[in-house]
Amino acid sequence: MTAKPLAVLPVMARPPARSAAGDWGLWDAPKRIFTPRVLYGLLLAFGLCVLAGEAYAQFGGQPRLGVLATMQKWLPLILFGPPGEIGGFTLNILVSFLTMAIGTVTGVVLGVMQVSQGLIVRRIAWAVTQFFRNSPWLVLLFFAILLLPYRIQLPGGFVVPFPDWIKAVVGLALPIMGNISEVTRGAINSIPTGQWESSESLAFSRAQTFRLIILPQCLKRMLPPWMNWYAILTMATTLISIVGVSDSMTLTQQALAAEGGRGELLIPMYLLLLLLFFIYCYPIARWTQVLERRFAIIT
Repeated sequence: MTAKPLAVLPVMARPPARSAAGDWGLWDAPKRIFTPRVLYGLLLAFGLCVLAGEAYAQFGGQPRLGVLATMQKWLPLILFGPPGEIGGFTLNILVSFLTMAIGTVTGVVLGVMQVSQGLIVRRIAWAVTQFFRNSPWLVLLFFAILLLPYRIQLPGGFVVPFPDWIKAVVGLALPIMGNISEVTRGAINSIPTGQWESSESLAFSRAQTFRLIILPQCLKRMLPPWMNWYAILTMATTLISIVGVSDSMTLTQQALAAEGGRGELLIPMYLLLLLLFFIYCYPIARWTQVLERRFAIIT
């Protein structure tokens, strides 16, 4: 009697090896887009526009201040705003910091509420998250500008001004809150259920499990998408120029108007603004890729 071969399970398929460039799906999109060739192309286009503007300024009519000299004259204003005021690109960065801080704190709380054991709390948190995730940012910004007061009267006769840029922070924090809430919910649900059961067997309360076991692991999973949303938010801060805030976009337009609407300055000035945001946001995109690789979970 011949012995039958033992039945064995087929070998589980291993995940495909990542290429040297790193195939990281959606998070690798900035790396594929912002290659050194693209960067060199942007710099070349910027240089060609400047040279064309210089030639037009000197030979296209009455000689006047060249493109480079004009950009150098207005660059401090675009970066820092008028003397004694907060404005320009500095205001864009300040708005992005404050908006991300408020949106992160409220979004994490809302995301935890989405996985609450209470049905009513969970459904309310889900509804708030979906509403602000799927609302146009500019519409929310207009609502914040129009509905929030210009000043707040405190007891004792104290008056606290509420400038437009702070109202813009509130308006932009709402969609960020909704998106961070969804990121938090996804990170919590990605934790294996065995960890909940193990902590319950060790007599941990649900709050202790969240604070000591679940949330510390969620931080690593949330950090890359959190940084990605910060880069998106930074580029979206130019929306505040529409509601009258003196950010870099507004001051660039004012600089062009002060120069008499010179056509040769139009493209170089806006390319300068584009490069400012690119120089600030591109390292964030690269760092996001590094963190995504470091915290990647192989399944």
